[in-house]
Amino acid sequence: MDTFDVDGLNWGLLVLRCGLGLIMVAHGWNHIFGGGKITGTAGWFDSLGMRPGILHAWLASLTELGVGAMLLAGLLTPLAAAGVIGVLFVALITNHLKNGFFIFRPGEGYEYVLFLMVAAAALGATGAGEWSLDEAIDVHIDAWAGFLVALLGGVGAATLLMLVFWRPDPPMVAGDQ
Repeated sequence: MDTFDVDGLNWGLLVLRCGLGLIMVAHGWNHIFGGGKITGTAGWFDSLGMRPGILHAWLASLTELGVGAMLLAGLLTPLAAAGVIGVLFVALITNHLKNGFFIFRPGEGYEYVLFLMVAAAALGATGAGEWSLDEAIDVHIDAWAGFLVALLGGVGAATLLMLVFWRPDPPMVAGDQ
């Protein structure tokens, strides 16, 4: 029987966390500097019921940039994973869930958002691997603890945020104009 390939595991973790980190940085960057810039992002957040939109546009964008950079560096990985899960849980609930599972559905379904959350939870459990700042500064956390920090921290923070700030418009009733 072959021995466990530690280098293979470290390569896999590096690819996973850098891929997820780059995706998060790109999202944060785009919210601030792309398309409608931060004001357009704020208007979109406001239309989703995340009010005030400008606060949540900056909060989400800076969180995406920050946790993306943390994942790229492999720094405090369970906390970075919690940030990813938190931002995406808000997106899941406020925007994607109502559109069904598949991303190609009108309004974009939740499969992509859900997969990124699962990847973040996995990184919370595994940690960043040996090729990371966590390893360099000797930050090690038990797999279950890391998973729970990522999942409960992310979902818990997102739920609290939505309880305080999410005020979606009431659904239109037939005959309303």
